[in-house]
Amino acid sequence: MQIQIDKFTRSRRKTIALIIERDGTLTVRAPMRASKAAIEEFIHEKADWITRTREKMTPILTAPEKQFTDGESFLFLGSSFDLKLVGRQRPALRFENGFILSAAAQKRGRQVFTNWYKERALEVITERVNHFSAQYGFQPKQVKISSAKTRWGSCSANGTLNFTWRLIMSPLSVIDYVVVHELAHLRVRNHSRKFWQVVESIDPDYKTKRKWLREYGETLYF
Repeated sequence: MQIQIDKFTRSRRKTIALIIERDGTLTVRAPMRASKAAIEEFIHEKADWITRTREKMTPILTAPEKQFTDGESFLFLGSSFDLKLVGRQRPALRFENGFILSAAAQKRGRQVFTNWYKERALEVITERVNHFSAQYGFQPKQVKISSAKTRWGSCSANGTLNFTWRLIMSPLSVIDYVVVHELAHLRVRNHSRKFWQVVESIDPDYKTKRKWLREYGETLYF
């Protein structure tokens, strides 16, 4: 089976990584010294996984884009809420057990929703970072919200934690797992057995949350 590589990068990483983007394209990240033969063999071994992952994405890829009209549903903290259009209001988007959008902002609905999600993500995720930091003695430098599409979170060398705003659409328990994951990197920078022991000591059910992200992470878009 011939697998097409859509984007290829090399870095100082130690292992080869395959990333299926939301549009189904394949990104390959490889170590500087990895040979072409080794990379091709790795992709061949993962061919079935690549195919299955793309097939799971098909319903998402073919779903119609949101039009921000009455009755459309949007995710927030793992639940789906309907959208209601109203006359002019400030702010343009409010949440009262459902989304309420000013009709005047309908044409820029995507940006309005994105801004709202980013604000809520910063509030909720910062609170969860502070919660676990106080309880387990972590000392992150800062919490930032990004627009990353392929990474839920990251931990920089200086202790800054980055999280994609898309996480705010997932259940709080899943957000907590990603927060714990990145906090654990303040103690163990790699994904060794020791790292996962730190994660498990804080979130014994972390595997269930990881599985949720793998199965439903592609739905955290609009």
